[in-house]
Amino acid sequence: MSEPRSPIPCKLVMSIFAGSNAVIQEAMDRVSRAFGSIQMASSLLRFDFTSYYEPEFGKDLVRRFVVFSGLVDQADLKGAKLEAMGIEKAHSKDGRRRFNLDPGILTLERLVLATRKNFTHRIYLGSGVFADLTLVFRKGSFRPLEWTYPDYATKDSICFWNRVRGVYHKELKRREYLA
Repeated sequence: MSEPRSPIPCKLVMSIFAGSNAVIQEAMDRVSRAFGSIQMASSLLRFDFTSYYEPEFGKDLVRRFVVFSGLVDQADLKGAKLEAMGIEKAHSKDGRRRFNLDPGILTLERLVLATRKNFTHRIYLGSGVFADLTLVFRKGSFRPLEWTYPDYATKDSICFWNRVRGVYHKELKRREYLA
């Protein structure tokens, strides 16, 4: 029996962080080849809310959020994470990743990230991938939850995701998913 598809497709999004803007640009080129053209990108953001990644990537990390053109099924999140991990591995140097890719999906109601790390609020999708509900849309804006990563809860991040939601909403209306 085939699995039913979700009724309204979503936007595929990705967080990219690395030690420099040049490496972020390289990663953007790589992911656009794998996932399609980039429709929107955030400004360059400092990635300094944690030292967790310093042993692998060093200090003074930067991040960009990107949004891909078109729409995808919500069930594609697991496959996007596995593909992103393959890209990271293929472009590693001396056994260390040069950039980190974290795909997610954005719907009108939420932003969900894919991760390999289990935690209480994460739902297992299979193949070592978990779904992390990161932001919810309430009262006209995305809102963080108690477990939301601090960098996703900043004013700049929330403003970006609200803009993405606005573009996505218009796209759904244009494609007649919404009245």
